[in-house]
Amino acid sequence: MSKVRNLTCIVCPRGCQLSVTLGDDGRIENITGYTCKRGYTYAQDECTHPKRTVTSTVRCEDGAVVPVKTKDTVPKEKIFEVMRAIDRVVAPNRLSIGDVVIEDVCGTGVSVVATANKK
Repeated sequence: MSKVRNLTCIVCPRGCQLSVTLGDDGRIENITGYTCKRGYTYAQDECTHPKRTVTSTVRCEDGAVVPVKTKDTVPKEKIFEVMRAIDRVVAPNRLSIGDVVIEDVCGTGVSVVATANKK
């Protein structure tokens, strides 16, 4: 018997209401409600291998904090590991938006980057 999973797309502000039909084997049979390809991809990923962007702050050498985020999404099951790695980092005092603070965080292939300037 098929199972229907209802999702709200979080890729853009439109918030499309998605409906994903999953077969008994967990495979996707049908996706409806998306208005763009990104919504379709989000529904696939969310039902097969959920991923998230992680946002946080890092402490700099002078004690100030700077906001950071993962440059791309990371597997949902790695979020706590990524947060521990971010917590251990001490960033330089001078950062620009987009500067890499951690490269390939936790073997995900995704970098953690600064999201604000610090001079």
